[in-house]
Amino acid sequence: MNLKDEYNKTFVEKLASEVSKLEPNFKTELFVKSIINKAWEEKELKARMRFITNSLHQFLPFSYQQQVELLRKVAPNYSGLQGVVFPDFIQIFGLNDFKTSMSAIEEFTQYSTAEFAIRPFIEAYPKEAIQQLLVWSNSENFHVRRLASEGSRPKLPWATPLRKFIADPSPVLPILENLKDDGTLYVRKSVANHLNDISKSQPELVLDIAKRWIGVTKNTDWIVKHGLRTLLKKGDKRALAIFKLDDASGLEIKSLSFKENSIKIGDDLFFSFEISNQSNQERSIRLEYKIAYVKANGTISKKVFKITEFTLGKKESKFFTRKQRFTDFTTRKHYPGEHEVIIVVNGEEKCKNSFRLSD
Repeated sequence: MNLKDEYNKTFVEKLASEVSKLEPNFKTELFVKSIINKAWEEKELKARMRFITNSLHQFLPFSYQQQVELLRKVAPNYSGLQGVVFPDFIQIFGLNDFKTSMSAIEEFTQYSTAEFAIRPFIEAYPKEAIQQLLVWSNSENFHVRRLASEGSRPKLPWATPLRKFIADPSPVLPILENLKDDGTLYVRKSVANHLNDISKSQPELVLDIAKRWIGVTKNTDWIVKHGLRTLLKKGDKRALAIFKLDDASGLEIKSLSFKENSIKIGDDLFFSFEISNQSNQERSIRLEYKIAYVKANGTISKKVFKITEFTLGKKESKFFTRKQRFTDFTTRKHYPGEHEVIIVVNGEEKCKNSFRLSD
């Protein structure tokens, strides 16, 4: 099932029924017909959600505060993606009533998520919204705590970037400090993703935070590792050094070879290699490989794939085999030409070999 099908005729009819129980004058049949029409099937996920939001507003012809009170009674019956329609209503129609909207968002996020709905308020009321997020970061409810981090992420996927926080993340740092040792993984994932967002524009700031947080607790260690993932994949020596993975001397790659030196688009590439520790001490190793893809215009684009992290004893070797798919996807299209596999050890390219990809 496509995600957009979460918003289907059954959902709309149920929503109409729930609203009509609270508002006898609600025009149930007209509401459903206004949404489920010829154009409905062509609408994608967010367009369907917004269409429902606008119709709710149209068929509830009273004040915003009254609309919110009614939706508060309906929203607990919905969760997950379907529940996002309620924060979306606040996002679209509540921008002029900060107090009412913040209260509603705090409640609605507990049934689904309000990470998108909060962002227009951050833009319109930066000081007030950040203060509210700071309060929420101490909430007893983990959904509300997560919203404090997720809603203020500078580069939240599928959302408009918060450009002020990209340029200067300092207003949100107290929020992340409050959440750095959160006992809920759902919250910690958001904090890690938030740090990863910041690292793309302010790497030094995130590295400083990581150095302060590392070793405090297992929770902070987990956040730091995941929050530095973009820098680690780039082979940033400062990030690698935090985990003692910045030294690649004495680590060698041998016998990088392919099962077949020529494959077709749609095939799998099988390759193998051996890593050897030539030093006289045990070594911590981050092992990755890059595929140097040929693009449509003939240029090369490298993509990093992590294999594992492990320790290797002195004078010890370990053998690896890997499979890489070369099937076209919506997110990646392959083109014929000479490609490369590059083995990366602790951020350094150690060995490479080429193979042919054809139509």
